[in-house]
Amino acid sequence: MVSEHRNVATHRSVEVLASKLRRRQVVGSRATALETLLVLRQVIAKARFSSLEQLVEIIRGVGRRLVDAQPKEHSVGNTVRKVLHHIREEYQTATQGTTVVKPASFSISKFVLQGQPRKQATVQKSENTGTLRENDPSDPDSFARGLKPVLMEAIQDVLDELETVYDNVSKNAKDHIHSDEIILTLGMSKTVEAFLKTAGHVRNYSVIVAETAPSYDGRQMAKSLSDAGISTFLVPDSSIFALMSRVNKVILGAHVILANGGMFAISGSLMAATAARAHSTPVVVCAGQFKLTPLWNLYHEHGALDFGNPSDVLGFEEGDLVDKCDVVNPYYDYVQPELIDAFITNDGDHPPSSIYRLLKETYDDEDNEL
Repeated sequence: MVSEHRNVATHRSVEVLASKLRRRQVVGSRATALETLLVLRQVIAKARFSSLEQLVEIIRGVGRRLVDAQPKEHSVGNTVRKVLHHIREEYQTATQGTTVVKPASFSISKFVLQGQPRKQATVQKSENTGTLRENDPSDPDSFARGLKPVLMEAIQDVLDELETVYDNVSKNAKDHIHSDEIILTLGMSKTVEAFLKTAGHVRNYSVIVAETAPSYDGRQMAKSLSDAGISTFLVPDSSIFALMSRVNKVILGAHVILANGGMFAISGSLMAATAARAHSTPVVVCAGQFKLTPLWNLYHEHGALDFGNPSDVLGFEEGDLVDKCDVVNPYYDYVQPELIDAFITNDGDHPPSSIYRLLKETYDDEDNEL
């Protein structure tokens, strides 16, 4: 236990990233996930361990340190959970030698007994044989030497998935957007931007972008789409409900996707999704699978507990009014699962009701609390 704390405390890269997260020098789900993964790769490369439990504790210690530095960036914890999941899978593969695990047939009774369905037609990635020995007194470092190469391959797979997430989410864009449709979006989401631009190569359609006050990120999105040759209209947020009757589809980005199929998304998303429900307009969310988190919204209204500067909404020049009201400027809305029709991820399209299954396949139950 002492060596674990020493490993975490003395690892400079962990402290540097924790400081950046605390100061908001690294923002955005994908950027924080990439930075976390690079740090975990360094930690594993330099770590000394003689058993799987020791390695898992080292990774969890790093995860707790980074999550405590910025609890509002959920992709940090998600990345740590995914790495832990891969570590256990690689360990099982390495200790079983060259045997291939066949996917089991699942039933309700087996599901209850097993607790966790897992897609495992496991393929041996390395020439490592099943000769790993934990806590070997004659050679304590043999376990780490044998396991580290396959762990580096697994982390590289996760890194490749993160780096290509925009392309993988966008690859089926033409199946979701059709010619002459009118799409409504808001804010500046890189995933939604890539999705719309990919569809723009093969479809002729129009996009209505809400300004998304008070950040006005929608202006940047509208300019980017217009530069790509897509017919784009920038409208104030107050026009969303009035225009919704003409809209064929609402496409939103997500900050984090929760275990119940709801999500935290940029402020204004709840208004757009509610207006869409009133007009029976489908709401589609584009997000990478790394945004899935095994957490629930416990705070309902301002679920993300992440607030911006209230003077952006009501400045101090409105002196008389400021004294008479409390101004809240949340970064994110909580959008309930019943307002969402589908999630488009880099692993296919999923309804909100199947998010729990994706979580079971992506993370291990014991890692829900790091």
